[in-house]
Amino acid sequence: MTTGNNQSQITIIVGTQWGDEGKGKITDFFAGQSDYVVRFHGGNNAGHTVIVEGDVYKLHLIPSGVLYDRPISIIGNGTVIDPCALIKELDKLKTRGVNPRLKISYRAHVIMPYHIAVDEGLTGHQGALAAGSTKRGIAPVYADKMYRHGIRMIDLLEPEIFHEKLEKSYSFNVELVNKVLGVEFDTPMDDIYQDYIQYGARLKEYLTDTSLELGQALKAGKQILFEGAQGLSLDVDHGIYPHTTSSNMVAGHIAVGAGLTVRSIDRIIGIAKAYVSRVGISPFPTELGETEAKVLRDKGGEYGTTTGRPRRVGWLDLVQLRQAVRVNGLTELTLTKLDILSGFEKLPVCVAYEARGKRLEEVPASLELYRQAKPVYKTFAGWDELTPDQINSMIQAGFKGLPQAMQNYIRFIEDVLNCPISIISLGPERHQTIVR
Repeated sequence: MTTGNNQSQITIIVGTQWGDEGKGKITDFFAGQSDYVVRFHGGNNAGHTVIVEGDVYKLHLIPSGVLYDRPISIIGNGTVIDPCALIKELDKLKTRGVNPRLKISYRAHVIMPYHIAVDEGLTGHQGALAAGSTKRGIAPVYADKMYRHGIRMIDLLEPEIFHEKLEKSYSFNVELVNKVLGVEFDTPMDDIYQDYIQYGARLKEYLTDTSLELGQALKAGKQILFEGAQGLSLDVDHGIYPHTTSSNMVAGHIAVGAGLTVRSIDRIIGIAKAYVSRVGISPFPTELGETEAKVLRDKGGEYGTTTGRPRRVGWLDLVQLRQAVRVNGLTELTLTKLDILSGFEKLPVCVAYEARGKRLEEVPASLELYRQAKPVYKTFAGWDELTPDQINSMIQAGFKGLPQAMQNYIRFIEDVLNCPISIISLGPERHQTIVR
């Protein structure tokens, strides 16, 4: 299966919703044609599931391209790394016969044990304004980065510098945890120091100046694929703040999170699920009631890759996607999990919101307005339940082989968003994909 003649030296794949759109599969689909696959933001709070010939791989920090022999996997400076979690992920892949061709930025910041304690305390402190954190220390490590007492991967290779930085970061965060947030944290600094020096030694072989390597690869004409984590509604600037993550999801962030020019970008692919799911706390305009939600959740296997938490689910939201197309500058969309919608008699699609008696066609910045937003639906006829044999036949036939109701659903989305849907996913396996 090929992706046509649309070859761009830099391709970016980003989520357009709340994350969990199926980016792992689509990244994996393109990764075999790439020389580099790059993570440029987020941490092990994100997760991608890739299924290859029935084998399920759940990845958290390592890019999805690791399952191919060709590409080099890059964890860029914009990511934040829990080295203990990364080592466990590496070891697990190796036990399954995967030997990662991995390079990690010297400049990526390091999650420390006290960051996780701060994260737990912050969630309780924020109450109704919390984001539903995975409590993996993501927000606190990004905060330390901006406070300028963060610890970077390079520091783990330089014991004296690491100790100097750790003293400042440790004292600040432990005071915050114990005296402000009321969470007990009593792990001695020297224990953390010794553990993290060992982590640095273990990961040393992977550490390098990834920005320099990517710049040289670009000059050499290599194919570079950027794998976005999560989705635009979780972007700390453009998402439903404060119910967001702590990094930027937008395609343009590769310049910051990987240190590579954005001048050469020709292809930006947004991944959208044919419905919407959400792990975490926030208003959710198209969310289904629990009885309906359970049917869709169980059918779609909507449980978090990283947390295992049941996802909230709802009908497709074109207001959300309209923003994603504009902010990311998407050149095309991929629509995933269309097979999951099979068997529903009617399929509502949200085309606008109503709040305070007004029709809203864009996501409002106002949290008060967003809390009041009610979906305005256009309802489509569904299509019959599809058997595996029928799905395989459709994939062989291409777009014209899809049920007419499914074609109508796809074309309507394209027309409203003024963005072509170039890839259609009808299952979790690599081959269950139609390229138009």
